[in-house]
Amino acid sequence: MARILVIDDSEIIRALLCDFLGEQGHSVECAVDGAQGLELARSGDYDLCFCDLHLPKKNGFQILTELGKDRGTMQFVFTDSLPDELFEQIQATTSFSCLRKPFDLDQLRRTLDKALEKNRTT
Repeated sequence: MARILVIDDSEIIRALLCDFLGEQGHSVECAVDGAQGLELARSGDYDLCFCDLHLPKKNGFQILTELGKDRGTMQFVFTDSLPDELFEQIQATTSFSCLRKPFDLDQLRRTLDKALEKNRTT
């Protein structure tokens, strides 16, 4: 199973992700803001990171940028409640997955499977 990092300042979303991913058999660690998330990402060997785009202290793109090549093969799934146009633009112009809030468990499962498959092929 995968080692997964969840970075989200919403206690509800963080708990949902951590509980669901743990129930799927994955090892999960959680961070409440961008600074804590960056620290965990640097100290752990994660396969996947679910990261909110809008976070206190550092946003999702700042975390990704600061990790640079140090992220190894860790895949990122950005989460946020973006407007349709911005969500579609991110999906079309980046290689990162996005999970739009609010999401249901089926969307979460599909996104998880896709990200882990991508990790296996890189």
